[in-house]
Amino acid sequence: MPESLTLVSHALCPYVQRAAIVLLEKAVPFDRRWVDLADKPAWFTAISPLGKTPVLLVDDDPVFESAAICEYLDDTLAPRLHPEPALERARHRGWMEFGSSLLNTIAAFYGAADAQSLQRQREQMLARFAQLEAALEGQGPWFAGARFSVVDAVFAPVFRYIDAFEAAGVCGWSDGMPRLRAWRAALAQRPSVRQAVLPDFPARLRAFLRARNSELSRRLAACEGA
Repeated sequence: MPESLTLVSHALCPYVQRAAIVLLEKAVPFDRRWVDLADKPAWFTAISPLGKTPVLLVDDDPVFESAAICEYLDDTLAPRLHPEPALERARHRGWMEFGSSLLNTIAAFYGAADAQSLQRQREQMLARFAQLEAALEGQGPWFAGARFSVVDAVFAPVFRYIDAFEAAGVCGWSDGMPRLRAWRAALAQRPSVRQAVLPDFPARLRAFLRARNSELSRRLAACEGA
């Protein structure tokens, strides 16, 4: 095990949350170093070739990109979160990439300029959620059944956005999808998921969404009476 682990983080980054959840599931000590991506310091650009968070400092060695970080942590620290069979592990990695694609759709949703664009992006998200509903296995509560996996860490930040969208009056995200609804509820109560963000994360996310000058930000402002 390395002498020190430091997760370089941005307060709202969903990819940071993935890595933080995996670290918390491993129950290993780690530090957080917060960075403002709107004003990137020189030390950060020196260790993050793409200028993005997260970066994991393993002692003094940086690992960038959340998928690489999660893989490194799962390769080196117990308990193992990926499934052992190679085919199942490859399948899980595919769903991790699916989660990244879904985050792109979510960004298009909260940035939609008008009601028609918002609805189009909503329909795309609902189609993705229907695919997830079909992929969920067994009795839960996690993606692959009884065992928490890296896929669960990937989708927990996705559902945090849905909480904020519901606060803006955009609901019905899991209608007719009981497995998805139960998975989302279980993730919301998982200690590692709850501890992966700052206590004021919901307020920070609402402020971020309201500042988009988008259809969703206008709805959120209306719901909050401002």
